[in-house]
Amino acid sequence: MELQGTVKKIFETQTFASGFQKREMVLLTQEQYPQPINIEFLSDKIGLLDTISEGDDVKVGINIRGREWTSPQGEVKYFNSITGWRVEKLSGGGFSDPVVAPAAGGAAPAASSDPFEDEDDDLPF
Repeated sequence: MELQGTVKKIFETQTFASGFQKREMVLLTQEQYPQPINIEFLSDKIGLLDTISEGDDVKVGINIRGREWTSPQGEVKYFNSITGWRVEKLSGGGFSDPVVAPAAGGAAPAASSDPFEDEDDDLPF
């Protein structure tokens, strides 16, 4: 999935006792009723926010994750989180190069070519 909007806030990196790290960003969507969406970037994806500033228009690749938690009293609760894995700065109506964390153990996949580029088809639709 993707979300598009303006970066409202970028928080500092949080490091936990286990060594786990996360950094959060608030994205203000661009729609009739803008929504402030909190997106977390985990571990190796934290660096994606280094080239982004508050006020930038961006497109963010996200995953929605859910988890179940049982309290000590036995009450079951459900939580959702939005995790970012890709960030593209948007500039003046076009797109700039995406900022993507390198894939573990290899290079990022090559961009695919336009499937209709060499098509010799005279159909009217």
